[in-house]
Formats: sequence, structure tokens, C-alpha cells
Amino acid sequence: MKSYRKELVFNLPSRRGFLNITHYVEVALQESGIREGLVLCNAMNITASVFINDNESGLHHDFEVWLEKLAPEKPYSQYRHNGFEDNADAHLKRTVMGREVVVAVTEGKLDFGTWEQIFYGEFDGKRDKRVLIKIIGE
Repeated sequence: MKSYRKELVFNLPSRRGFLNITHYVEVALQESGIREGLVLCNAMNITASVFINDNESGLHHDFEVWLEKLAPEKPYSQYRHNGFEDNADAHLKRTVMGREVVVAVTEGKLDFGTWEQIFYGEFDGKRDKRVLIKIIGE
């Protein structure tokens, strides 16, 4: 069995946002040479997420509205975590959206269901954050 590791770095210009990273993962898969196996893709920061869903802007807006209702950014004083930092809401949003995804690799391609794409979710942006891609298989 072979393994391949690659790190991506993202720096979104706003506090929150979603970025389709499917292409980056497909490139890493091609670089790996692995034809059958699994891809793990995970956010390596506690205020960012990697998840699978539909690439539809209305849905991304709905995520933002829903997450802000669940864990509003302000007032900062509502969170015990906030003191030195003001990102407690980002930690909570990440917990809801998840840390990682695993996708099967079949015949050298990501084996997705209909409309599935991989997204990076940022909840406390404006700085570099890493995403790990780990691919194992043959």
C-alpha cells in the first residue's frame, strides 16, 4: 500500500466563507498515483472545517445564516471563551460543520455521490490556515 501527503494553505479575506477545494484534492490524487483507496481531507485549525455538500451559492448563504443563528459572532461577551480572543463562535461553527471528510478512490477518481463536492469552511479568517490531504491505497 502507498501513501501520499500534501498540505494546502488558505487565507480567506473575510472572517467567514466557503471555498470549493475539490479541484485541489483531485490534483493531489493525480500526483499520488493511487488508483484505489481512500482520501482523507481535514482542516488543521480548530476554527475551520472541511465538509462535503452541493456547490450551490444559495445553500452556502443558508449555511451562513443558519450557523450565525446557532452561534452568533456578537456580542462577544456572551461566550466564556472570549477574553483574549473573540472567536468562540468560530469554534462552535466548526464543531457543527465537521473537521474532515473521507472519500473513496475508484479507478483514480474521487468516488462521489450526485452533486457532492469538498469544501473548506472558514469561521475566523484573514490568516493562513492549513488543510491536510492524506491518500492511501494502491
